[in-house]
Amino acid sequence: MSALEGTARRAVVRISAPGGGYDASGARFWGSGFFIAPGWVLTCAHVVGNGGGDVLRGATAVDVTDWHGRTAPGRVAFALPMPADPDVPPRPWRLPDLALLEVEGAEGAECLWLSDRSAVVPAPISLHGWSFDMGELGLRFGVGTATGGDGADGTAMLLRGEIPVAGCSGGPVVDTARGAVIGVCKGRGKDTAGLAVPITALRRLADDLPGRDRLHAVIRAHDRHHYARYRAVGTGAGWTGMQQALRPGPADGFTPVLRTHLFARLAELSPPATPGEVMALVETVKRRVIQEPYQPGVEHDPRSWREGVGLLYDLRDGGQGGQGGHGGMEAGPDRDLELEAVLLYAARVAAAVSRFGALDDTEPLRELSTWIAAQAEPLPDVIRVEIHRILHGGSDDPDGPRAPSPPGTVELRKPERRDVEPGVAAPSGARADVLVQVDSLVYGDRYPWRVKLLLDGGVVNPLVGDETGVPRARLRETLREPIARALRQGDAGGHLAELHVMLPRELFDEPVDSWQLSPPGADGGGIDPHTLPLGQRRVVVVRDRRRRDQPPTPEWQQRWDGTFRGPLTAVPLRREAPLKGHGGPGREGGHAAYGRLSFAEDSAVPVYCGEAAVGAGATAMEAALAAGHAVVIWRRCATGHTDCAEFHRRVSLLVGEAGTAGGLPQLIRSLRIACADPEAPDPEAEWARSITLLYDSPHHPPSPGEPLCAPLPRPGGAA
Repeated sequence: MSALEGTARRAVVRISAPGGGYDASGARFWGSGFFIAPGWVLTCAHVVGNGGGDVLRGATAVDVTDWHGRTAPGRVAFALPMPADPDVPPRPWRLPDLALLEVEGAEGAECLWLSDRSAVVPAPISLHGWSFDMGELGLRFGVGTATGGDGADGTAMLLRGEIPVAGCSGGPVVDTARGAVIGVCKGRGKDTAGLAVPITALRRLADDLPGRDRLHAVIRAHDRHHYARYRAVGTGAGWTGMQQALRPGPADGFTPVLRTHLFARLAELSPPATPGEVMALVETVKRRVIQEPYQPGVEHDPRSWREGVGLLYDLRDGGQGGQGGHGGMEAGPDRDLELEAVLLYAARVAAAVSRFGALDDTEPLRELSTWIAAQAEPLPDVIRVEIHRILHGGSDDPDGPRAPSPPGTVELRKPERRDVEPGVAAPSGARADVLVQVDSLVYGDRYPWRVKLLLDGGVVNPLVGDETGVPRARLRETLREPIARALRQGDAGGHLAELHVMLPRELFDEPVDSWQLSPPGADGGGIDPHTLPLGQRRVVVVRDRRRRDQPPTPEWQQRWDGTFRGPLTAVPLRREAPLKGHGGPGREGGHAAYGRLSFAEDSAVPVYCGEAAVGAGATAMEAALAAGHAVVIWRRCATGHTDCAEFHRRVSLLVGEAGTAGGLPQLIRSLRIACADPEAPDPEAEWARSITLLYDSPHHPPSPGEPLCAPLPRPGGAA
């Protein structure tokens, strides 16, 4: 048995019913788990689910027994997903099927090294766990290959080889080529097949605030443990030493030793608030280091700063060829792009965290920045100077004038004892906006849907979708989690992604701005950004699905550009509506509306006081879209109001206040907030209840004939 496999086995525990830890018969044995940090065991939810609701809720402890036979009580901190009725555990358990146990008195346990990157498959693996298959309870292990995912979203990992038998569920899947845990064994299939949960599924803990804090605490404890272990035994033992021995090629560059040092320092910082914050920094670094052209092609979901480092591996192959890169750099074979990228990223993390302004970050930032500066000494001058500028701020001249340091920045310039200002400007906007595309009916009453990210430069990253679709009544429920995931990946640096909902015209009155990301019954009341309706927390706009099937018409492009030049003016969507209301007599016909709206100014915004998806409103909306209008304001309710004239007057004032189309979305959002208070709505905003904004760019996403998604990663590029 190799040193790696022996070390892995020492971290594996068996999990039993209360009082069953010392029962050698195995009668109360449930499954396996493994230490990922001092006092923390990871296993499958279905393993601890054997104990029912009290165990899953953490009210009753289970027995956790290590390889020495020592037993300690462990309590469930999180189970993913928690079943609707914990007293009736599901069979089978839905993915991700993970549970995190807090174990008393296990601070000195052997802990495994968790991969910092998405699983790289195929990969040679070993699996470890406890089993009773040979007549007595004992440790078992097997070897094989992780061959890929089970499903488009990569929520499971397929295994082939000598897969262990029943009881090993909850045990680790170790990548033996890289020396890291990449999964948790979930179960065995037919013959030599098995199923595992990628370790990255732990990110699901961070989908709510308590879980985010808990995950950060566990990862911090994990990285502190491995740093302390390295400091105590060097590379002669422990995971750092094993990874160093497994590392191919030269002994320099971004080594496991440097990784252990860096992760311990990153762990002391405030964590990123969203995956988008990490991805924005990763993409900035890749654009700087990799040869042009660079475009993000694979969407990741990192929840920690260390995962950003994992996305910067293997850049040497992606940048070879000796062609000129950014800033006059040469990306030849002697350049260690991996180390350059990682240190640039770490410097940008320091700058980003410094902008948080948390006092607890001051000392960790100083320590991290000092370490980065020392490691950057052997790098090419252009990279070293850039890292220095990121950390120190100021001008290109090290002795030049500097602006006053904001609170929470680090101090590096010694012995001058001069505060250091982050040299990277805060992001000016979100990393990406989110596009929800709902197609027209295809299978009976089912609407296919897709969720994508709209990045800068016309890049569209598809995330998830369902070509079969769901009925209209299930759209809100079905899209809740995909939208939440996409928004987390778009939000960055305190800037919130906009939500663009591209709908068939018969769904234009769907109240998407009132949708909430929290499931029914989760709203605790009050004003909570996590439970607010989407249209109150961020910009939510409607877009037209039908006209995306053809290249943009000249009228559409002209009017979009006109609304951004301004000044905006209001024009009735239906000519008679301001005076006679949306249900009044003398309805304007479709062709008449088309003619009138065609000759309106390019900066005109059609306005309507009623529904736009059915009846006369739908006819007028069709005319407006045919005439090229890209910005329309209406009210999606048809009953309960008699203030049509007031609505048109108020919107006319609103568009005048906005001036151009760029100012409208935030003004609409402010109105939604003002009239939303159920106890004391703003009387000056009540006219805007159910207000809806069509805001439909002809340029983004690209029209047919242009690429609708980013290119695949470069061969040898980051995973």
